[in-house]
Amino acid sequence: MATAQVHETQRTGGGRLEAARAVLERGIEEHAFPCAAWGVLHRGEVVALDAVGRFTYEETSPAVEPETVFDLASVTKVLATTSAAMLLVDRGRLEMDARLGDILPGFVVGMEHGSGKERVTLRMLLAHSSGLPGYVPLFRDNATPQALLRAALELPLEARPGTRTEYSDPGFLLLGKAIEVLSGEALDRFCAREIFAPLGMETAWFCPQPGERSAIPPTEEDREFRRRVIQGEVQDENAWAMHGVAGHAGVFANVRDVLRFAECVLNRGRTASGEQLFRPETVELFTTRQEGGRALGWDVPTGESSSGKYFGPRSIGHLGYAGTSIWIDPEQDLAVALLTNRTWPDRSSQGIKAVRPAFHDAVVEGVRG
Repeated sequence: MATAQVHETQRTGGGRLEAARAVLERGIEEHAFPCAAWGVLHRGEVVALDAVGRFTYEETSPAVEPETVFDLASVTKVLATTSAAMLLVDRGRLEMDARLGDILPGFVVGMEHGSGKERVTLRMLLAHSSGLPGYVPLFRDNATPQALLRAALELPLEARPGTRTEYSDPGFLLLGKAIEVLSGEALDRFCAREIFAPLGMETAWFCPQPGERSAIPPTEEDREFRRRVIQGEVQDENAWAMHGVAGHAGVFANVRDVLRFAECVLNRGRTASGEQLFRPETVELFTTRQEGGRALGWDVPTGESSSGKYFGPRSIGHLGYAGTSIWIDPEQDLAVALLTNRTWPDRSSQGIKAVRPAFHDAVVEGVRG
């Protein structure tokens, strides 16, 4: 696949993707989200890089641009945590079937015999088959990173390891901590140096600085917990209690950088500059559908998928709660990134559930001509 180049004049693929843009404009009119930035990578070229709407529904709010940075929410799980795991596999520092309790002893110390936690492996965390719960608001009773991590370590399993697939935020929070132990440094620093920099992801970071926050669309007017507008700081409260650096959420980036990451996946681990960042066999391992129905770290199309009806069975993707997503189809040599703040001003709108598949269908129809 050729190196992707961004052409500013091809904001909507020379008109082929106007229908995709129209889907997003209708989404704004129906208050599915106030704004969206999106991009399409097809056969090695960025054929669309565009944005619609304003930061909020107010007419005086700033207009969003293709370069606008968003809170990626759970897309962090693939851009950062899964990718870090891949690098550590390549370097012989992460064994897929290593037990989490051997890396983070607090996960098993004091647990009742037969709890099953001693059988939880890193592979299970990546495949969301560890038996850990899907979500627990640990932040309500744990105000510091140390307290919240301890609470996550002490969570009981809800199913025997390996017997049920359930998407788990606590599982990826713990996976992020295991990666810190195995890499010997904080997750944000490791990802910045080893993943974001080699890929040229210039806007990808955890914890935006105060001076950068006003240029990021707000995700919520929080009236219950932080009691302020959440803008330029991670929306996820558990990640916020971890001071913004967690395995399940926390990365901010723009569409360009999400596509740069997708290009590396489509190129079987090779960067735009030709560097082999991940071994091809490692990319294959992590992007292959597992027995439980997901890939390792990645979601795959099933039933009425957010990817629509045209993404093939080998496709992989991930959603973010704030309204972000990435979908990659190697058979079509296609990647689509969609970044929104659908949780503004609160989390009640579910309109994006209809927008996502319609948008992706319009994109595929457009690139097929």
